[in-house]
This record gives sequence, structure tokens and C-alpha cells, in this order.
Amino acid sequence: MIKPQQLLPHPIHVSGQENVITPGFYMPNRLTVASGKALHHLLDGKVCYLVDQTFPPAPEIMAYLKKKNVEIAYFDFRHTTSRAVREQILDRMATGKSVVFLPGMAAKVRGCIADVPAPFLMTVGSLHISPVPVFVGMYNNRFYGMFSDTVEPGCREEMCILPQLHPGPQTGERVLSAWMQKSSELFSAHPMLAGSLIGAIVRSMRTHGKVAITDGMTGDKLPFYKALGVAMTVAPVVKALGEPRVGVILPPGAGGVIATVSCLLAGVTPVLINYATSKAAFESTVRQAGLTHFVTARKFRAKLTSFPWPEDEQCIYVEDLLKSLDKKTLVANVLMAKLAPANLICKRFETEARRNNDEAIMLFTSGSSGEPKGVALTHRMLLANVAQCVSRITLEGEHRFLGSLPIFHSFGLTVTMMLPLLMGYPIVSYPNPTDARTLNELIEKYALTLVCSTPTFARAMLRRAKDDTFRSVVYFIVGAEKLQEELDREYRERCGVQLLEGYGLTEATPVCGVNLPDAPPVPGSSFYVPGTVKGSIGAVFPGMAVRITDVDDDSKELALTERGMIWLKGANIFNGYVGRAEMNADIFHDGWFKTGDIGSVDLNGFLILGGRLSRFSKVGGEMVPHEGVEQAITAALGLDPAAEEGVQIAVTGVSDPQKGEALVLLSALPQHQRSSEEKNILANIRAALTARDIPTLWAPKYVVPVESIPVLPTGKLDLRSCKLLAEEALGENDHEA
Repeated sequence: MIKPQQLLPHPIHVSGQENVITPGFYMPNRLTVASGKALHHLLDGKVCYLVDQTFPPAPEIMAYLKKKNVEIAYFDFRHTTSRAVREQILDRMATGKSVVFLPGMAAKVRGCIADVPAPFLMTVGSLHISPVPVFVGMYNNRFYGMFSDTVEPGCREEMCILPQLHPGPQTGERVLSAWMQKSSELFSAHPMLAGSLIGAIVRSMRTHGKVAITDGMTGDKLPFYKALGVAMTVAPVVKALGEPRVGVILPPGAGGVIATVSCLLAGVTPVLINYATSKAAFESTVRQAGLTHFVTARKFRAKLTSFPWPEDEQCIYVEDLLKSLDKKTLVANVLMAKLAPANLICKRFETEARRNNDEAIMLFTSGSSGEPKGVALTHRMLLANVAQCVSRITLEGEHRFLGSLPIFHSFGLTVTMMLPLLMGYPIVSYPNPTDARTLNELIEKYALTLVCSTPTFARAMLRRAKDDTFRSVVYFIVGAEKLQEELDREYRERCGVQLLEGYGLTEATPVCGVNLPDAPPVPGSSFYVPGTVKGSIGAVFPGMAVRITDVDDDSKELALTERGMIWLKGANIFNGYVGRAEMNADIFHDGWFKTGDIGSVDLNGFLILGGRLSRFSKVGGEMVPHEGVEQAITAALGLDPAAEEGVQIAVTGVSDPQKGEALVLLSALPQHQRSSEEKNILANIRAALTARDIPTLWAPKYVVPVESIPVLPTGKLDLRSCKLLAEEALGENDHEA
């Protein structure tokens, strides 16, 4: 063990000494002066450093090496062959020296897990010398900087020597994989993630008490300290119900914040209800979560007439509750939230009794049969994903968030509610994400800097925008469906704003990666780690690892850059669906979660999605289950699922420029064989589904008549062939499964 005081200027912990081999070829993701000293010490000073002159290391590192009078072997990546570099390395190793590739200064976005651009990892693969990966990361005891890629005040540096990779092809991919897995391991071990979500919220709302939640409809402002004080008063009422979980049916805004924080203070899990769902899905949610009471608002209930509301006696109405609260108690709690030490509030509500892997908030996501699946977001998961988000997004200075996405979606919950609460940023809320005109007005009026939306909603906002509507926006993040290139281009050209596409899953709390604006170039360096890669959903967040396997064989691992099934690991990944032990056994292997998405990772760590094998389509940002639609249409048309004709209909998805994806009904039914009648057929299907209280999003956009529905020898649908039939009939170019 190397003592911290030997490696000033800040503490460093070194691990993996058992993996040191001499002589060896070492591949660090980055090197600071402290980690450089530590590695030099571990190798007994018998080191040659490999430096590309067009990719110069930081001056302080070069000054240290020159002071040590060490050997430096120079090469020019663009003009030196891999064979020549290989000989340079082998010649030094033959003399007993280890060779360390020295990362240079690359233009990069905050939060990269490596300072080594893709071309150098490609070069490593062509050397045919088995490297020893070295991972270096910096960690702070605060959200903004829990993971960092630079030395910051108060940070703790970790350097781990990883096992030498075995000989073989695609070495660069395997180095990146090793770095990712160590990043995931170290981040997961961060002590802050074992803490209490509600404890962290209380401390932040107390510290940033004057920061406000603004109601975009009325302009009313509610400071954090008042919201906390009201939640402290409501919490005993929620606790008195004596139930482990309580449903919350509220839009984004002060009411949603107070209800959620109240439940957490009471030690009760808020179950955030999808109020855009069907009656069957709502009833399933209630049954699975064991709900008997729901926090909502009379005004909201009056506006949402189509929702299958629970009985009146089951509802706790916010308006009635606030009127019934003891005014003296309310005033005392508001004063306490404004003036008392946060630790005193935490002690009163025993916030530390619920922490780490304890259930914090529950959401429901659709299942393949249309029945929702419960996802328990733990304290650890939510703390981790917020920390991961702010590790990548620069939030220094003043920022104001637009909160219009529903909180029953994990994107809206984590990014536009939990993140500003935990970081102390103002929120401007609005309950309707489809009201593009008003959203644009709010962005202008309050000079909002961070906007989260879907491409569908963003398209509507663009139609109603002026050229300078988004002049204050620093980050316009879109997710939940594929971003169309022409939409991004029009935003850039008309409004000067880059749409930043991200990717997430409810099961991952949800954000896994996001594209970001490219960083400015570094003087003297010809290389960079991009912020955006076209066609990707951004670099995978630090603290997450990715595994790619063969689509048909989970045990066959592929290189990261090969297209296959995406598996994820990290502190933000859930532990399994509530009450679905059999399903969980299929989607978890050795701590890895099988996403059901197909894709690959490039050598800069960017995730590229290549299709979906799972039977869902994201239509306008909503997950629509193909099997659920098939069952609904079968029932609506009075079809016999066990008919002798075999499978008569199938639902698949194709890309759609407006909604991200569109549903296609493949039909072998005689009454559907005339394409000229498609409009009437679709109208009849839509009417039949509406009569059964099926969401309108479940209605197909196209009908494709076919002679027969493709099936596999096992009798199951041939999903790939179904998709190809639809794409061919509709003139699609992308024929990938």
C-alpha cells in the first residue's frame, strides 16, 4: 500500500498491486501527477513512457517525469505504423523496463471515464501486446463531483491496476470494458450511495431554502423551505394511514413535490401513478402495489375525466388536506424548515432509518402482455443516477429547470424533480407537456436553461417557436424515442440549439447516457473525446458498465463494438421487478441486467442503439406492448386466438418521423386484404379499441395485408420477418431487426 502522504497533493488509494507485472505494457485511462507517481513507484522506476507528440500530456506530468529523468519514447500516431510502435515497446520491455502509454490532453466533455480517444484504443488493438489496464478516477463527497475526471478540491483519487488482458483480437474494446467495469465497481462502493434519499433532500431543501418552485400556470412561487415545511406537516397524516405504500396521482409541480417528500418523510413509499394509462393497467398497478389510498387534487380529478379514478373515500385531496392542517403546527414546521439545522429535521423524521437498498419510490412500466411491471427505485438508485447526471452536465452557476414531464415517468421524476431538489435549482412546472405554445412562453419568460422533452413534444415546440425562443437554453435534452436528424438540424439552423439525445430505462432510474455539446479544442493537441456522436445516444454514464452478448445466446459475450444484446451493471440498476421472480431470473445474470435492446458501444464509450427485440414500440415517448395490442384487437374484432387458420394478426413497429415509432398491423384476415380500404379498417379498429377503454396510442397507424403471418418452427412469431414485411410494404430503408 502506498501511503497518501507520499503522494501529495491529495489523498490517493492504490489497489490491484497483485496485478503488477514487470516488465509489462500499461494502459491507463488517465494519469494525474499523484497516480503517475504511484504507478512509477509500483514499477520500481523501471519505466519508459510512450508519448505521442501530437497528443501532449499535461505540463505538470511532463515536468515530474523530466525531474525523474525517465525515458520517454516518442511516436506520431498518424505517421508511425503499428509495427513500429510494437517494436518500440518490445525493445524497452526486453531491457526489463515496463512501458506506460501516457494519455495526453484531449478536448473532452466533463465526466469522461477516459482521456484516451478512440484512435489510440484502435492502435492498442493492432499492437498484439497484451496490456495491463489501469483505471484512475476521482471521487468527492458531494453530488456535484461524486465522480470526476479531474482533480478537484477535497477529492479522493483511486488508482487500480487491473488484471492483464489475455492475448487476442479487439484489445482496445477489452481495455475499455475493463475500465468501465472498474468505474462501475468503484462508483457503487461510494459511501454516499449508502445514504438516505430523503435525508439528502432535506439537507438540500434546507440549504437552498429560498430557491423556488414556480407554478407555470399561475406564476405563484413556493420556496423550498415552505414546501419542506408543508411536507413535514403532511407526513404524520400519511404515516397515520399505516400503509407501506400510497398512490400519488398528481402532475409535476409543487403538489407532486410535497406529496412525494411527505411520503418519504413518513417512511411510506410513494407509488407514482400513470394517469395516462388504461383501466386494466391502473387496476393491475393498484393490485400489485397493494394500494388503498391515493394522494391527488380535486382540480386535477375534475380535468382528467377519462382516468379510471378510485373511489372518493380512497382519495386524499391536497386542497382538503391543507385546509385541515393545524395552522400553528404548519407555521412551526415552516419556520423549522427555514431556520433549524437539517440534521435536527432528519433526526425528528428518522430519515436514516430508510437508506441504501431500501425501497424509496415505486413506478410501473409496461409488460409484454400489457400488464405493468413494478419497479422499486431504491435510495441508492436515485442518489446514484442524480450523481451520474451531474457528473456529465455542467451545472455551475445559475440554472433553471423546466418541469413539464410527468413524474410517473422516471425521466421526469429523476431529472426534472429529484435532480433540482438535490442540487438546489429552481423549477418552473407546467402540467401539460403537449402545450407547446405555453412551454415556449415559460422558457422565454423565466430564461430557463435546462429543458427535458421528447422529440415529439420538441417538434411541436419548434413549430410555435420564434428564432430566439430558446436563447437561454444550455441543455435541451430529449429522450424516450429516437431523435430524427432533420428535427435536430432545424433546431440548430433556426434556433441555434442542439437537441441532446439520451437513453434511459425505468429499470436504470433511468438515464444511461446523453449526448452533450463538444468541448472546445485543447491548444497543442490534435485529438478529442467527442461530446456528441451522430446516431448514438451519448457516452455511457460513469459508474456504469456495458456488456454485449449474442442476441440468441446470452452466454456468448461479444466485443463492445459488435452489435448484440445490451446488458448493464451499475448502482443505478434495479434489483428486479416486484413480484416477478421468474422473469427476474431471465433478465439477471451474474449481476448484469438484460435490457432487451440491441446495440453496440464505440471506442469512445458511446452507445449506439440498433433496434429492439423486445415486443414494444415507443410511440410519442410511451411504451406500447405489441402483445397487448394484439390481444386487444383480437378481442375487439371477435377473433378466435385458437382458430385453425393459425396466427391471423401480428403487430410490429416501424420508424416514424413524427412519433419516433408507429404501430403496424400485419393481417391475414380476408376482410383486410384490400389496401384501398385501409383508412376505414383503421377507423373501425380505433373505434373498437376506444369502446374497450384501450389507450388511443395502441391503435395501429398502418394495416399491411399479408398472405400469412410469419411464424417460427416453435409456433412463435418470427419477429424479424414480421418487421421486414412491414418495412418492405411501407418502403422503409432500415431492415434491421
